[in-house]
Amino acid sequence: MPRPAEQDAGSASSLSRGLALLDLFTSPDQVLSISEMARRSGIPKSTAHRLVLDLVAWGALERRVNGLALGVRLFELGSLVPSSNTFRELALPFAHNLNEVTKLTSNLAIREGNEVLYIEKITTRTLKVPHSRVGGRARMHATALGKAILAFSEPEFVDSVLSGELNPQTPRTITDPDALRRELEIVRMERVAYDVEESRLGLFCVSAPVFAGPGGPVTGAISVTGATELAIAKRYAPAVLATAMALTSSLGNPKRAQRARTA
Repeated sequence: MPRPAEQDAGSASSLSRGLALLDLFTSPDQVLSISEMARRSGIPKSTAHRLVLDLVAWGALERRVNGLALGVRLFELGSLVPSSNTFRELALPFAHNLNEVTKLTSNLAIREGNEVLYIEKITTRTLKVPHSRVGGRARMHATALGKAILAFSEPEFVDSVLSGELNPQTPRTITDPDALRRELEIVRMERVAYDVEESRLGLFCVSAPVFAGPGGPVTGAISVTGATELAIAKRYAPAVLATAMALTSSLGNPKRAQRARTA
């Protein structure tokens, strides 16, 4: 009979393997078979099958005709996460306004590990941005949103990102740490970051950091995405910066922001 410590170790192993299976899903509509999940994760098929049964029973996965997809239980839990959910709730009217003013896709993102996590995306009819989605992640060094957050993050975090793998996302992605440090210095002065075909060819992005109230730490970033040329991108910088500053002020006084939304 296994000892309590051995049971705990087995449970932890099963939990980590179950999470590894969930981590294989990279989009809301992705469907994977058990065989493919086992192959990608390196987990034996019999073990993967057992874990999938548990995940389906709990609601983390749901069965489809051709495999398994993420279940609604994960969405329900995700909506309870306080930091990103509060930021999104307060920021959503500002993102909609920015979308209406610029006629471009507007995005909201927060820092998640060494990446940016998209928590809202408001598209336009004229421009669809296929490479980003709500709940998706992007490389911090290759996006304007990431650079806006990185420029105002603690020095230790900046060092950890710039000393890590700076893989190119397109041929225009900046991968030299010294060049990125120089760009971050400019972002700190101007409070605006640019991504000109660095995350996807044919697109630019203009972003500004959002803080947890005036004088507070950086809590996320807001951006717009459109056509390619830097000259065009710079036209939208004042609108993005003004929106980020207004949002920062509201985050410093959430009760006032709540009254403004319900007025």
